[in-house]
Order: sequence, then C-alpha cells, then structure tokens
Amino acid sequence: MAVTFSDLHTESGLKTLDEFLSGKTYVSGDQLTKDDIKVYGFVSEKPGSSFPSAAKWYDVVSSHLAASFPGKAQGVKFAGQGAPAEAAPAKPAAAAADDDDLDLFGDETEEDKKAAEEREAAKKTAKKKESGKSSVLLDVKPWDDETDMKKLEEAVRSIQMEGLLWGASKLVPVGYGIKKLQIMMTIVDDLVSVDSLIEEHLTVEPVNEYVQSCDIVAFNKI
Repeated sequence: MAVTFSDLHTESGLKTLDEFLSGKTYVSGDQLTKDDIKVYGFVSEKPGSSFPSAAKWYDVVSSHLAASFPGKAQGVKFAGQGAPAEAAPAKPAAAAADDDDLDLFGDETEEDKKAAEEREAAKKTAKKKESGKSSVLLDVKPWDDETDMKKLEEAVRSIQMEGLLWGASKLVPVGYGIKKLQIMMTIVDDLVSVDSLIEEHLTVEPVNEYVQSCDIVAFNKI
C-alpha cells in the first residue's frame, strides 16, 4: 500500500519526509525503487541541514541518477525556491486511482480497508486484461538559455496517446543559465515505445522548436 506525501517544496512537507526517512536509506525496502524516483521528482532541491535524513536520501538517489547526466554539476542554489514546474499536475487522477493510498499519519478505518480491498480486486482483474506498465523519468533538453521552458513543457505534455500518462516535473539547472525539464510518465508497455515516443514525437516538428534532445534517466517496471 502506498504512503502519501504532500507539499514537498515546503518546510512542513520536508519535515514529514525527513521523519519518515529517519533510519532508512530508501522510501521502500533496502534498495532504490520507483517510489524513490517519484518522490525525488517532487523535491525541488536537496533538503537543508534541518532535514538530515531527507538530505542523505536525496544524495543517495542523486548518486544513482548521476551516471545519466552529462558533464560535472557545479551546484546551484535558488532564492525563494517554490514548487516544481507550475505546469506539472500534483498527481494525475488516473494515476492516483491505480494506487492504494494510505495516509501515513492517519488511522485506517474499516471503510478505508474495504475500499482498498475493492481496489486491489479490481486491479487484479484489470491486470489479466492489460499488459504491464512502466514508470519512466525523462530528461528533456532545450536548445539554449533563451528557450521558453514553460512552452517547452506545454509542447511535451501536448503529446497524447493511448497508454501514456504524464506525471510530475521539475526544472533542473545544467549550467551556463540553461535548465532542462525532468518529467515522469507512466506507460502501458504494449502500447507505448519510449524510443518511438522520443524519435517520432518529442524531437520532431512542432515540438522540436523547443526540444533539442531527450534522454531516459530511469526506467522501472510497475
């Protein structure tokens, strides 16, 4: 069953995450999972020293992803850092419906348990009818520092097809004033090919007016 975090760009949200990660290396289990990637996508920058557990976790996840980033990061800080990219929805309703949500700090009622059991039964039935799904983290790079990143994200999200669901996103500095878009998506494996999505949609007209290239940062089966 999934845990629920919210407002991870705020002090209160980071405090909740820090308390949850106390004594842990990863969000779920003893190795990196898609849960870590999902939460990482909502944390706009490395938590400060007031949140030691969250900061340690952030470094661990960053180290796993570092091999996929070209060049050497110099480190950038932002004054008044807000939430992740404005155009990014908190969590799509369709994706939320796939999770058995559990409020980490609330009491589970009998109604919650019954609803969770019904959702689990529905999921098992659905899995017999559809193929597996994957969670993918993409790096989308602009042409230069003058590229309108809001329009770039709008162009990316304008690509719609059966089996594709866009998720959370954030802007990540890459140097020389240039930022790249890091965005999550969930795909149905039999319906969407990530390579085809990049080659036939994300890097061709009209999207390539803003997008120079795309790279797969992480790919996890759900």
